[in-house]
Amino acid sequence: MQDFMLYLAFYGLIVVIVILAQVLVAAQQVGLSTLAGNREDLVLTGLAGRMERAANNSLLALALVAPAVLMTHLYDAAHNWTDQVMLTFLLSRIAALLNFEWAMRPAG
Repeated sequence: MQDFMLYLAFYGLIVVIVILAQVLVAAQQVGLSTLAGNREDLVLTGLAGRMERAANNSLLALALVAPAVLMTHLYDAAHNWTDQVMLTFLLSRIAALLNFEWAMRPAG
């Protein structure tokens, strides 16, 4: 398997972990029965709200990068720099998620 495909799979795993973390945090805030029901007017605040936005952002990034990576693999059009570009994307997304979490810590 080419490295950039491995990086895509690893990012997909990170997105699943972020979504699971978001559900756990939201369940602590509003309860699991509320999350299982109609969430149309549900507004999450604090860490749960930030985790929801982080999960949505991560899922959107995955949806934008996955087709390009899959087409590169399908057409065998990888160049020497393809792995470095995907690794840079992966590391920047991890840094963004850590920054998102770090921003929620109380000052002091």
